[in-house]
Amino acid sequence: MDIVSPTLINLTIFVLAIYVGYHVVWTVTPALHTPLMAVTNAISAIVIVGAMLAAALTEGGFGKAMGVAAVALAAVNIFGGFMVTRRMLEMFKKKDKKPAPAPAK
Repeated sequence: MDIVSPTLINLTIFVLAIYVGYHVVWTVTPALHTPLMAVTNAISAIVIVGAMLAAALTEGGFGKAMGVAAVALAAVNIFGGFMVTRRMLEMFKKKDKKPAPAPAK
């Protein structure tokens, strides 16, 4: 006889992760956005490994589908994070000034 079902425990962890993630992301100052994106990409890479393990080791079709969906969503998140990070880093690069045109004679 289980006191608490594993599904309820997993659902509780999921809800708490959403709550903590929301508060962590929305309280970040804009100056820290780029480092946060780099950390988020690293976490998403870990999520992809876990999702692949979940998809491979699960015997049920629903679990495999959720694992594949997690891999796809994490891959989109990583790609988007790298695009945003690259774009933000481009803002800090020095722009090359074009030489002024020579005066007409």
